[in-house]
Amino acid sequence: MLGIGKIARKVFGTPNDRKVKATRPLVDQINALEPEFQALDDAGLIAKTEEFRQRIKNGESLEDLLPEAFANCREGAWRALGLRAFDVQLMGGIFLHQGNISEMKTGEGKTLVATFPAYLNALGGDGVHIVTVNDYLAKRDAEWMSKVYGALGLTTGVVYPRQPEDEKKAAYAADITYATNNELGFDYLRDNMKAELEQMFQRGHNFAIVDEVDSILIDEARTPLIISGPAQDRSELYKAIDKVIPDLTAEHFSLDEKTRNVTFTDEGNEFLEERLHAHGLLEEGQTLYDPESTTVVHHVNQGLRAHKLFQKDKDYIVRDGEVVLIDEFTGRMMAGRRLSEGLHQAIEAKEGCAIQPENVTLAQVTFQNYFRLYKKLAGMTGTASTEAEEFSEIYGLGVVEVPTNKPIARVDDDDKVYRTAKEKYEAIVDEIKGAHEKGMPVLVGTTSIEKSEMLSTLLTNAGLKHNVLNARQHEQEAQIVGDAGKLGAVTIATNMAGRGTDIKLGGNVDFKIMDALAADPDGDPEEIRQRIEEGHAADEQAVKDAGGLFVLATERHESRRIDNQLRGRSGRQGDPGKSSFFLSLEDDLMRIFGSERLEKVLSTLGMKEGEAIVHPWVNKSLERAQAKVEGRNFDIRKQLLKFDDVMNDQRKVIFSQRREIMEAEDLSEIAQDMRHQVIDDLVTRYVPAKAYADQWDTRGLYAACIEKLGFEAPVIAWGEEEGVDADVIRERLEDLSDEQMAKKAEAFGPDTMRQIEKQVLLQTIDGKWREHLLTLEHLRSVVGFRGYAQRDPLNEYKNEAFQLFESMLDSLREDVSQKLGQIRPMTKEEQEKMLQQVAEQQAQLAKAAQAAPAGAAEEGAQAAGPAVAGEPLVEGFDETDRDTWGNPGRNDPCPCGSGNKFKHCHGRLT
Repeated sequence: MLGIGKIARKVFGTPNDRKVKATRPLVDQINALEPEFQALDDAGLIAKTEEFRQRIKNGESLEDLLPEAFANCREGAWRALGLRAFDVQLMGGIFLHQGNISEMKTGEGKTLVATFPAYLNALGGDGVHIVTVNDYLAKRDAEWMSKVYGALGLTTGVVYPRQPEDEKKAAYAADITYATNNELGFDYLRDNMKAELEQMFQRGHNFAIVDEVDSILIDEARTPLIISGPAQDRSELYKAIDKVIPDLTAEHFSLDEKTRNVTFTDEGNEFLEERLHAHGLLEEGQTLYDPESTTVVHHVNQGLRAHKLFQKDKDYIVRDGEVVLIDEFTGRMMAGRRLSEGLHQAIEAKEGCAIQPENVTLAQVTFQNYFRLYKKLAGMTGTASTEAEEFSEIYGLGVVEVPTNKPIARVDDDDKVYRTAKEKYEAIVDEIKGAHEKGMPVLVGTTSIEKSEMLSTLLTNAGLKHNVLNARQHEQEAQIVGDAGKLGAVTIATNMAGRGTDIKLGGNVDFKIMDALAADPDGDPEEIRQRIEEGHAADEQAVKDAGGLFVLATERHESRRIDNQLRGRSGRQGDPGKSSFFLSLEDDLMRIFGSERLEKVLSTLGMKEGEAIVHPWVNKSLERAQAKVEGRNFDIRKQLLKFDDVMNDQRKVIFSQRREIMEAEDLSEIAQDMRHQVIDDLVTRYVPAKAYADQWDTRGLYAACIEKLGFEAPVIAWGEEEGVDADVIRERLEDLSDEQMAKKAEAFGPDTMRQIEKQVLLQTIDGKWREHLLTLEHLRSVVGFRGYAQRDPLNEYKNEAFQLFESMLDSLREDVSQKLGQIRPMTKEEQEKMLQQVAEQQAQLAKAAQAAPAGAAEEGAQAAGPAVAGEPLVEGFDETDRDTWGNPGRNDPCPCGSGNKFKHCHGRLT
């Protein structure tokens, strides 16, 4: 009997069905416009773009333009690529434009879908960012889809790491910009460390379409993006601590695999104290509980985590003597990514690699807070519905399942559960052998490099030829995935299976053509193409007859989404296919999260060795376990985000202040306000209100004016005058400070003075913000303990972070006023002395050049060029001593010899 909910869904349809139905009239409108746009010539399509732009300027909305813009884009794609978008692809594009996530199955053409909303939203002239998971896809998609945008009169750019600056600037200035999430986030941070507006790359955050949105906005959002600089080198400490950890036994620590946490027991602490004393890491009489031991305890904890929680070939690999992290979700190497707080160094010590110095944070942002900067956000993926709640709560994104173009013909088997891993792997080898004999291509999904290589050994022993795709072979990823659909092919892959490259039955025809052209460079390309395409059609049919692609998963992942991604590799565009999951009670998920009830059921059934239990109830039980884990991970990310939101509010204030400073022509008023505020604070401190004159500390105020403001003021004499109170002293100091700064501005010249003020303000803000980030990191690491005193750690963090921010702004005012107060122009004698020094140094260089061989003289002259800036130089000049440099012009080469302009080097007034 049907439940009430099922009856209602049958009558009214699901909420998703209603959303899909609502787009039908729009799709019909686009289809009705098709003949009109087919009749236009190529120039007509570009003219339409200009017409749309004009209509937007005249006040027409993007919604009004949508049917015509989509029809124009569909025609452009057909002419540029020979691809005509299906109705379901237009639907996907409509949902993206509305700021949703379009969940579209593998092989449904998401790359083309993105062109429709991107084109429509780029017409306003504010740019559109299309975000991909790696550089290969960013470049591939940009190159491929730029033909469509070009046919419509729009420009396309691609952003990638270590890109020349002028090229990157042009890429961001384009109508449509393809980039990875990492590069976009880092460029945002870099832009907010620049000193001049012209050096900034990004021109705002209008609209972003995120491809593989679940991977970017959920999986990768656990780790913030950090720009850091090197800190103190502690490599010897890591090596020394690493010698102690292997001596620990099981009784010395407790390991919680569910929360991925490891802590020392009381016995462990006693043992550690003894060993640390023996190795000289703790002084005699000092215990682990003393405040002086904090650093050692922190590093010992990180050493324990490195040894007990992080496994080689699963969490990281060692490549060319370097520890490279592996993304647990995609199985890819994350070159350049490092674990923070000394954990990466602890792993390097464990593996005997060179230990890189720790870093201090210069700027940081989470992906959540970066992507929430966009006025409108949208995403595409094959698997998002399991995380719909998180997308809605964190990003305000709805998830809409877009119907497939052709019905899915894949058969999904129930999970097969074995008692032991050995039995499971034996059954897997038998299953692969059976499928291979039928000619079915098999894609085997594993959860780690170690397991993929172990299974590879089993297949080799069984005489089965196969390919292995994991982080070690990531360079050949596209080729291996391209071959995975060939008749009888067997491919073992970690979770990255097929990302960005579809597995096509019969193999990838483009790769076949490239291989044939490489083998026969003198052959006729058209003839080769035709021959390959004809042969491919037969191969494709043979694979379909064999049953299509068989996806065999060797384990279930913590997240249902990752399982669905793997399963979705089979059955693209209505192709036949099959998927099956093989599990054992020894698998991590089953062991840690699986219900004990399941084990009891299996024992009751009295299963024989090699037998599997197969039942829909088992699937449901596992899905409940996975949903529990997903919920826990969501709570962790939500809590992390609440803490980061506190910092994010402060980040926005600082970054917007920097931008205002860079945009302003004249900052003298801001500098004056800061100076007057400092004077107000000093007077309040040394001349308290309602205090008698003999209680005033005028000598202290006199010294503070010299130190903080850079001038002498007769405050001692003022204090002895009749009728002078705190307000009079404050006014006189303000007038005197304004007079002093006016004299400086006259001596330097107004333009130079404005530049100095701008540089001092920017550099002081940057320095203070870096210190503040470090303080917040420390606060964050200890605030959790406040929970033991029944105080909410988040509220404590908010309150203290706000107080720290206020005190940072106070010290910022002091520092800016102090630096500006101490700047002075050079006297005529100092300038003459500087010129004399330059002349002498140049003479010495000329003498050395005559004595040296020609090549060396040329080199010497080039090296000297930047330092001397064409000015004569003399005795006493020392490029390492700023006091001997005199007063170089802001655009002159820096006297230190770096080759940079003075304003970009030592003239930055740090």
